[in-house]
Amino acid sequence: MLGAALLLSSPAQAQSSCSSDQQPSPSAIIERFISADCDSCWTRSSLPQPAKGQASLDWIVPSPRGDEAALSAAASTDATARLQALALPWTAIQADMQTSTRLAMPARSKAAQNSVRVAHGLPFNGYIGASIQFMPSAALRSHALTPTKLTALHHSTTVSAYLVLIETLPAGAEGSNVERNLVRNVLTTSWDLRQQLARPTQEGVKPLFESRPMSIPQGSNPERLRVLGWVQDANGKVLASAQSRCAP
Repeated sequence: MLGAALLLSSPAQAQSSCSSDQQPSPSAIIERFISADCDSCWTRSSLPQPAKGQASLDWIVPSPRGDEAALSAAASTDATARLQALALPWTAIQADMQTSTRLAMPARSKAAQNSVRVAHGLPFNGYIGASIQFMPSAALRSHALTPTKLTALHHSTTVSAYLVLIETLPAGAEGSNVERNLVRNVLTTSWDLRQQLARPTQEGVKPLFESRPMSIPQGSNPERLRVLGWVQDANGKVLASAQSRCAP
């Protein structure tokens, strides 16, 4: 069902811009992990749904059965890597009806005015150019540059950025009863804030930036692709997040 349907694709529509500009930042990110063995998990309606202002991600975790698994066509090793980063073993998914959910709440205090911007271009020859930009708050910059305040960052000035290429499937598409944001590819990078911020320029503090081409897996529908990104500290706490929308 899903495996065959996801092998179909169609040309991308013309778009003038796809970025998080003028878009509200997600108030939370729900990450839903599904075993590639669990076909019924994909069609199930009784699963955590994002509230207004929240974003969701659907990760399909590869099965030891490989291509024989029901959802193997949409499975990704990025899902396994994400589980490992969260210290959630694959066996935890099996124990919970072959699904698992995690909710991350970005920092919202006035002192934590970090900002993230994401953007992407048009698909071309199986790739899509995407970028993520992070501007740390004045408080975070102060913590990074002042050794006596390093305890606020748990003795680390390194932050990690995640840029996720997702395919948004409306409810009823590909056999799912709810909207899905299927993870298609992931870009991760790390920035040492002290090293980056210790290099002032005439223009002042510049945002941290990463841009790369991301491959589009076979079976993806280019018309439904967009990106969601966030930056987290060394303990996995989300500092800021953003998601793109394409303007006509």
